[in-house]
Amino acid sequence: MAEIVLFHAVLGLREAERDVAAAFETEGHRVHLPDLYEGARTDDYDEGFQIVARIGQDTLAERAEAALARVPETAVLAGVSLGAFLVGKVWALRPRMRGALLLCGFAPWMTPRRRDLPVSAHIARPDPFDSEADFATWQGAADGVALELHRYDGVGHYFLDGSLPDHDEHAAKLCMARSCTFLNTLAVGG
Repeated sequence: MAEIVLFHAVLGLREAERDVAAAFETEGHRVHLPDLYEGARTDDYDEGFQIVARIGQDTLAERAEAALARVPETAVLAGVSLGAFLVGKVWALRPRMRGALLLCGFAPWMTPRRRDLPVSAHIARPDPFDSEADFATWQGAADGVALELHRYDGVGHYFLDGSLPDHDEHAAKLCMARSCTFLNTLAVGG
């Protein structure tokens, strides 16, 4: 079993994140879903970015850090979209974490890199929020991290969310299967 902290997307903590958590719990993992927006949520990306602007990125990072205080140091950090970015804000604080799972976005690398840290990233190609050059630069900067990068062609940004036009059933199933395999490996290996 892996202990997992899953940070939500820019849209807030919604049913999609609860579905992801439920899939991981079915595999025997324990998932923590902090609500970094304290109840605010939306189905519109522009409104989501307005919520972020209203709360402030520093406050979101503080809330993410506070959520980590309630879980073991070895917990896997996971995030969807903005949540993946927030993993990058806090993972340097978690030197004993088993790994990181980045869904629909990537995280700024920690400095220094933790060599052989298992990281699994699942990102649309193309992604409307980051250029292919951004992804190539990010992948090239992994510097010893054990990165599994999975790209999903022709799908929307948050392709896991069945309530959004971004949704792609085939890509979502494949992503979840790969993510569960990754988490199960961490649970066995750690």
